[in-house]
Amino acid sequence: MEGGPGEETSALGQWRTSFSRVFQHYLDRSTPHPVRRWLGTLAAAAVYVLRVYFLQGFYIVSYGLGIYILNLLIGFLSPQVDPELDHLDGASLPTKGSDEFRPFVRRLPEFKFWYSITKAFCVAFVMTFFSAFDVPVFWPILLCYWIVLFVLTMKRQILHMIKYRYVPFSVGKKRYTGKKSYASTSGD
Repeated sequence: MEGGPGEETSALGQWRTSFSRVFQHYLDRSTPHPVRRWLGTLAAAAVYVLRVYFLQGFYIVSYGLGIYILNLLIGFLSPQVDPELDHLDGASLPTKGSDEFRPFVRRLPEFKFWYSITKAFCVAFVMTFFSAFDVPVFWPILLCYWIVLFVLTMKRQILHMIKYRYVPFSVGKKRYTGKKSYASTSGD
């Protein structure tokens, strides 16, 4: 008997495996190009914002998307080992100037942060095609509530950063450039 249910499942499984490998290949190739990745995400966000603007709806979906992105941002700005929660001897952040330098390790790495935000915009975009998600609400209240939530959350995060003296960004930090060659600069 050909074409039975077992063969159909096997063909579907092979297709999913093949698709998964190709998708992972392109994800791996995008890893060393953060600017291009973020520009792609910005384009996806712009398409989503334009769709919501022209449809004049789906504000609950947008609010949920905003809350999710805020949650991801907190993970991105937080250290992997939180000094308030984990009192480990060797893996904590330095709290004094005399402490040994330890690099900042994020709870949510940049690639996973980017990937999660991109997936969220894609899922929210797909949700705008289903009228069940277009719940009528007064959107200015949702916007005000989200702004208050954002300000309070960021205030708490910034106070945490000040208290434990860490900066989650590498802008302005010293970088090792290697030994300089002085032989080529002596030229007569």
